[in-house]
Amino acid sequence: MKKLSIIVILASMFLLQACVHKLVTVPVKVAYKTTKGVVKGTVAVTKAIIPGDSDDDKEDKRKK
Repeated sequence: MKKLSIIVILASMFLLQACVHKLVTVPVKVAYKTTKGVVKGTVAVTKAIIPGDSDDDKEDKRKK
């Protein structure tokens, strides 16, 4: 009877391990995708707002 309880405990540990893995990885993936999108948007806005290394400036410098 003792062997059966040990087998049941080990089996339940392996089954719960998969659940814990899902609970941890799904929110991390969602957070990563959201952050990735926000960072791309921020970079695009920053490039649009901050003047600097644009093609027009490069062409003006070449003409001089």
